[in-house]
Amino acid sequence: MPPLITLLLLTFSLALPANLHAADRQLRPSRTDQELRDWLQNMAWHRYDHHEMAMVTGLDEQEVVRKLKEFQIDVPTTAKKPTDRLLMLPYPGGRHPRIGFLEGAVDPWRETKISVFCPWDDHSYVVADIPEAIWSNLGLTWLAHTHVPTIWDKQGIALPVSEWTKAKDGALQNTWRLPNGIEFGTTARAERDHVRMVMWLKNGTDQPLSDLRVQNCVMLKGAAGFERQTNENKRFEGRYSIAASPDKTRWIITGWSPIDRAWGNAPCPCLHADPKFPDCAPGETKTLHGWLSFYEGPDIDKELHRINATNWFKP
Repeated sequence: MPPLITLLLLTFSLALPANLHAADRQLRPSRTDQELRDWLQNMAWHRYDHHEMAMVTGLDEQEVVRKLKEFQIDVPTTAKKPTDRLLMLPYPGGRHPRIGFLEGAVDPWRETKISVFCPWDDHSYVVADIPEAIWSNLGLTWLAHTHVPTIWDKQGIALPVSEWTKAKDGALQNTWRLPNGIEFGTTARAERDHVRMVMWLKNGTDQPLSDLRVQNCVMLKGAAGFERQTNENKRFEGRYSIAASPDKTRWIITGWSPIDRAWGNAPCPCLHADPKFPDCAPGETKTLHGWLSFYEGPDIDKELHRINATNWFKP
C-alpha cells in the first residue's frame, strides 16, 4: 500500500475528556504532526474542502492550507488506491454522511463509521456505520448519534470517545465497554473485492441479555449514482440489502448474519442488513458476521449466488 494512504491510527481516549459531549465529537485535534498528516490525507481521499478540514482538526483554514502544502497532500488527492484490496478508511467526521433525515442523526459519531471506496472511480465511497445502534431487553443500549435517548442518556452518563485502530494486517478495529459491563467491538478487513466484518458482544453483567437487535447502516451519499433518495433502486433479499445504479450495471451489496431485518431508509439514503445477537448469558460472548462488496455487471442474481458460495456467514 502506498505510504500516503498508510494510516497510523491512534486512539484519542487519553487526549480527550472521557465526558466529551456528543456535540463536540466533530472536533478531533491531532496530538502529533504524523497523526495530523494521516487525517488530512484521509480527508483528501474524501475530497473535503478546507472548511471541512478545519472543522475536524480545530485548525483555521489558513493553517490547514499551510499543513497540506507542508505534507504535500493534494485535494482532491492524487494518491493511488491500493491494488490488492479495496480502499477502506475510518470516516473522518465533520461532514454529515446522510443527505436527508438529518434530524434522526444529530452529531453523528465518527468512531463507529468506516468509508469503503467504490472500485469504479477515484472518489465514490459508502459509509458503513457498524454499529449504528444496539437494543437489548434493557432498552436502547447504544446509539452512534443523538436522536432517541439511550439508557445512558436517561441516567445522565456520557460515553467516552474512542477511535478505530489499525491492526498489523490492515484490519480496522474498535472496542467499547459500557458502564454496566457490556462490551462489544467490530473488526473490518478489506479484501480485493469485498470487506469482511465481525461484530462481537460480551455480557459483562450479572443478568441475561436478550432481544439484542443491531442496526448496521451503509450510507450512500458519497457514492455517485446511488445518492437518489428512493428505495426503487434497492432489493432486500434474505440476509442482503442491495442498491443498483440507474442503468443497473453497478451494485452495492451488504449483508449480515444472523439477519433480523433487511431494509432501506430512502431519505438518507442507505442500506440496512440488521442482524441480531443470540440471547447472551452472563459471561458469554456472541458473534455476528458481515459482508460489504461492489459488483459491476448485469447479473446480480449470479453474483449473489457467488457470494453465498463463499460461506462468509458461517463462523
